[in-house]
Amino acid sequence: MILAVGWLALISGLHAWLNVNWAAILNDYRPIQQRKITVAYLPVTCQLTCPVTDYISKYSLSGEEFMPRMFQGFPEMKEALISNRVQAAFIVAPMALALKAQGVPIKVVYLGHRYGSAVVVQKDGPVKTFADMRGRTIAIPSRFSDERLLLFRAMKVFGIKPGEIKMVEMAPPDVSGALAAHAIDAFVMGEPFPSQAEMAGYGRVLFQARDYWPDYMSCILVVRQDLIDTRPDVVQVLVDGIARSGMWLDTSKPHREDAADKVGRLYYNQKPALLRWALTKPMDRVMYSPLAPRKADFDMVRDLMIETGVLNKKLEFSDYTDTRFSDKTSMLTPWRYEPGTASAK
Repeated sequence: MILAVGWLALISGLHAWLNVNWAAILNDYRPIQQRKITVAYLPVTCQLTCPVTDYISKYSLSGEEFMPRMFQGFPEMKEALISNRVQAAFIVAPMALALKAQGVPIKVVYLGHRYGSAVVVQKDGPVKTFADMRGRTIAIPSRFSDERLLLFRAMKVFGIKPGEIKMVEMAPPDVSGALAAHAIDAFVMGEPFPSQAEMAGYGRVLFQARDYWPDYMSCILVVRQDLIDTRPDVVQVLVDGIARSGMWLDTSKPHREDAADKVGRLYYNQKPALLRWALTKPMDRVMYSPLAPRKADFDMVRDLMIETGVLNKKLEFSDYTDTRFSDKTSMLTPWRYEPGTASAK
């Protein structure tokens, strides 16, 4: 009996040690000015610079710069940001504008990427051109997403009216399975989910985002205003790290392959081969530099949101961005880190 109780206690203790995020718990007990901020992200390549910065910075003299926290969908991430359970997050640009319009105290400080989203249809299905999407169903990550706005840009080109295509919101990790099961006719999503459908043989890329939206952007980095006001130095370190990771990713194919391996295994719980496909076939399928926010890009997003009924006020660029942090990244260089080494500068 005593032995059984002992084994139970041991197993329970090991379970707690392995499954509880002790770093996060201990972080909550630090003085506010010494706490590491928590940054939210999804398992998509549009937000790859978040985990890349985390694993590279651990090899630097200053150590890890923040605490990454993965979510599976934007709704949960949005609520965590509003409630201050995370202090920064990679979200889609229209969601950032919508939250700001609702009075949520956040600012855009950097972009997550350019390009990297695509419309995918069933490989041997009836959709040969976008015109064939009339009367069919396509999954989008959120009604507050650039992917939704991308569809409206393509619809204008093909003369498709609103309502002729059914759009359904779906968490990014679920879309490939839904396409394979014929629950949807298509999806528009960021990588690696278009690559996942391609590799599995049941999906075909109908078009890339850049085909109808030059300089396309989707995910951006937002930070809570209270953090900007009280700890601007921490925000600058975050933006600098993200910027340097983007430059590092764009430097060489081996860097992207290393990111695919580490992020796939240690962060996204995805097969590294999938991320390698998304990041290298071709190399410019998604780009990570330069990513300073530009007024023209956000003005276009804002105007499309108003036109399509998801924003009811004309926000100005300065209302929801703080470019002081991105302005200081122009002189930065990529991380000096090579795969297999144990140091980064």
